[in-house]
Amino acid sequence: MITPSSSRTGVSNAQIIAPGATLGVLGSGQLGRMFTIAARRMGYRVHTFSPDQDTPTGQVADREVTAPYEDLDALRAFARDVSVVTFEFENVPSEAVHALDGIVPVRPSGAALYTAQQRGREKAFLSERGFPTVPFARAATRAELEAGVASIGTPIVLKSVAFGYDGKGQHKIMRPGEAERAWNALGKNEILIEKFVSLQAEISVIAARGLDGVVAEYPPFENRHSNHILDLTTAPALVPAPIAARAREIARAILEALDYVGILCVEFFVTTDGDLLVNELAPRPHNSGHLTFDAAVTSQFEQQVRAICGLPLGSTELLRPAAMANLLGDLWSEGEPNWAAACRYPDVKLHLYGKTQPRPGRKMGHLTATARTVQEAQDIVVAARDALLS
Repeated sequence: MITPSSSRTGVSNAQIIAPGATLGVLGSGQLGRMFTIAARRMGYRVHTFSPDQDTPTGQVADREVTAPYEDLDALRAFARDVSVVTFEFENVPSEAVHALDGIVPVRPSGAALYTAQQRGREKAFLSERGFPTVPFARAATRAELEAGVASIGTPIVLKSVAFGYDGKGQHKIMRPGEAERAWNALGKNEILIEKFVSLQAEISVIAARGLDGVVAEYPPFENRHSNHILDLTTAPALVPAPIAARAREIARAILEALDYVGILCVEFFVTTDGDLLVNELAPRPHNSGHLTFDAAVTSQFEQQVRAICGLPLGSTELLRPAAMANLLGDLWSEGEPNWAAACRYPDVKLHLYGKTQPRPGRKMGHLTATARTVQEAQDIVVAARDALLS
């Protein structure tokens, strides 16, 4: 659904970054790879910047720049060769983003990235603007930890405020006496204390906001995790219509509040009481949106290109119900997976990220299936993944 915002201003021809230009992306993983594929299909060139080489993005980009994010001279040189910079990895130091100011547009902005890349700032932003979240407290000292645990009440989850994804930097606490040990394990750094809530579903809304203020959001997707890593996504989410509508409304409002340009994922908890709570923000494409490459009129990656280049946003309509299954490095534990067995399912698409070293828990690729119903798509994609081990 595409929704004009109250702040829509229109985009002049001078503001549009037309096909043929070069787009810069900070980060070089699978999200950047799929962004690059979408951009090149539209006629753009892509340069990627990260500390690594022979990366998933670098393998398909026009140029791969390998340097630390702290190398501000290298970043400035990178910026001078591109027309706009975006992100596929949010944990870029703020100093690196500031180094690009005045050289090239950065979308989303450094201010939006600064808010979304640290859990404490993110939760404060959401709470101060009235968005629904779980009860939480922030703590940077032992006294604040004790006060926060007492005020929230167990069970709780302690989360590091930075560099947390796929369940990293999180500890579930059932009794108050366990909190200090978990805090020690997290390095006695600033943490977020969140009330543990009982869930009926976890959903995500991926949305884009263009340079003209127009917002387009996909229908909610339903996510299932294994060992804190996303395992399976189905679309559309099988949640009551009022919850789906409210989730889309909240996502639009968050984009507005951040004055955001680009693609954003809003992760939600749906509690067993039917409450809808914002869990986290991802200021980039999201794992749960990979299925849009095959199942939507416009993929999240093409939408990111359109948004940052000032082009009109594309349709977010799903062509068919879909399911996506992650492929982790565990599948390689007994040798190369049986790709032919999975590809015998005619409604399944195989995506591999070009990573050469499979490790347990490492995202190596994914499968997407489309079908007449969500359940049928889920059954097909799970069967295809199981066939990889045959």
